[in-house]
Amino acid sequence: MNTPRPTIPLKVASGKPSKEALAQLDKHWRVQYLMLAPHRLSFFLAMVVLVASALWWGAVQVDRATGWLGLPYASGYAVSPTLVHSAVMVLGFIPLYFAGFLFTAGPKWLGVDPLPVSAVRPPLLLQALGWLLWLAGAHLHAALALAGLALACAGLAWMTVQFWGRVRLSQAEDQLHARVIGFACVLGTLSAAGVWVAMLLQAHTLARVWVFCGLWGFVVVVYVTVAHRMIPFFTSSAMPLVQAWRPFWVLWLMLAAAGMQVLAAWLEWGGIAASPAGPAWAVVHGTLQVLVGGVLVWLAWVWGLVQSLKNKLLAMLHIGFLWLGVAFLLGGLAQWLAVGMGVASLGLGALHALSMGCLASLMLAMVTRVSCGHGGRALVADSIVWSLFCLLQLATLLRIAATLPVWPAGALPWLLLASASVWLITMGVWGGRLARWYGRLRPDGRPG
Repeated sequence: MNTPRPTIPLKVASGKPSKEALAQLDKHWRVQYLMLAPHRLSFFLAMVVLVASALWWGAVQVDRATGWLGLPYASGYAVSPTLVHSAVMVLGFIPLYFAGFLFTAGPKWLGVDPLPVSAVRPPLLLQALGWLLWLAGAHLHAALALAGLALACAGLAWMTVQFWGRVRLSQAEDQLHARVIGFACVLGTLSAAGVWVAMLLQAHTLARVWVFCGLWGFVVVVYVTVAHRMIPFFTSSAMPLVQAWRPFWVLWLMLAAAGMQVLAAWLEWGGIAASPAGPAWAVVHGTLQVLVGGVLVWLAWVWGLVQSLKNKLLAMLHIGFLWLGVAFLLGGLAQWLAVGMGVASLGLGALHALSMGCLASLMLAMVTRVSCGHGGRALVADSIVWSLFCLLQLATLLRIAATLPVWPAGALPWLLLASASVWLITMGVWGGRLARWYGRLRPDGRPG
């Protein structure tokens, strides 16, 4: 039986609930409390998909290293485990986290009324259910994975339409960031649909290209757009001596860099690497990546990287953004080494510097910040959050180290297992902790 939310009278001049009202506050975790605000439901479902995917990938790595679980090798899976992993990491839980921001901060940016939770619930549930079926289908049947991906794609398309509805209602003068994010969501939906069609045609290389298209054209675009708008603002708010500096050429540079990576993925799929122009393209592409990486590292410094270290929650944002520059630098170096020495493995290091170092670090920092701010908790990174952030950096470094061509063949599965295990511990503890918050009333008694 559902328990109605207690009515909390406001008895003090400051507008805060009285001590007596707070003492009577329901302390239990209840499903209906997930429906009190869009970020509660979206973040909770994202945590479910995140932890499920981490458990699944951890099991795959355990079996690859030890054979204890008796899972089939890659040829025995219904769907390639690499494709399953990359798709859920890019298009799975991250759009659900995006929904929490887009339907919480987005209406404030646009000056429009937020959508009720009942409106955003169906597309969020479709995505969560779809990605859980996707993971199950990797072992049971490709048709189940395809059905799950179709549900997830439909949910993402629905969410995109809802966000564009808020944009069209807006009369705000500055809609640039919201519109860029809206177009990125369209590309994300097309990327998910592209993966589905490619799988239907059994064109796994093409499916991988669509995943990369979703990574750079959707996920990275949303991240850098939000970073351009929010990191300088957060920094100047917490540290008044640091001036908010966010010229629009910086945003255009980051968007162009993301577009370059999308173009590179399609050119490589088209066979440019095997063509006579392949080495020249690799050198040009690598040089451009190094230049972009240098600018981004400089930008991280200008935005207050050093000053942010005094505030751990802020430092997490700046360190996460720094990883973006490092990812481009590693990507450029990987291109040069591939041409000059035939070493191709470092490209995976650049990819995980982006996905684990940048995207996951910023995810942990931003979701924690929103969950604290909208959950009646102090905007600080306590010892638990900071420890988890440090573990995430360790997992990232282990994964990058595994791409270096210096290890004996028998060591690689154990390095991958170590990285996956630290990732699982980090995301499991973090996800479990925040999931408990989302199903409980705010400790300060306020709505939201």
